[in-house]
Amino acid sequence: MARKPAPALAGLLAVESLRLGQSAVDRDDAIRQVGAALRDSGAVDDSYVEAMLERERSVSTYVGEGIAIPHATFAGSDAVRRDALAIVQFPAGVDWDGHDVRVCVGIAAQGNGHIALLSQLATVLLARDNAATLCAATSPQQVLGLLRPKHSK
Repeated sequence: MARKPAPALAGLLAVESLRLGQSAVDRDDAIRQVGAALRDSGAVDDSYVEAMLERERSVSTYVGEGIAIPHATFAGSDAVRRDALAIVQFPAGVDWDGHDVRVCVGIAAQGNGHIALLSQLATVLLARDNAATLCAATSPQQVLGLLRPKHSK
């Protein structure tokens, strides 16, 4: 059986799931905010947010360059209604176990689809200056521009 291609990242980000210029008191508050953005878009049930917090208690989702990618444990996959992204930006930063996080990219995926999403996000965020651009973004268009595939001529 052929694997279906991973969806384009920009297509997984609903406008209401992109929240720039927010603040959080700590890591768990930041995770709750990005989880709420996923929930508010209809991508996940309430229990998914708790599963995200559970993952963070066992393994940090901090990936470097001011970015964390919170997602649930496999046990939380039943709470996923559809694959989705949420991005919450914290310009003042959030202490993430000693790391300064400026952006949380929450992911929700059915089955083991989170692996493909994490891979795509890593490709985008590892490209030169993209993490800094995301941390400093002031408009949804800037963020969406980073997530759209680049086509070479």
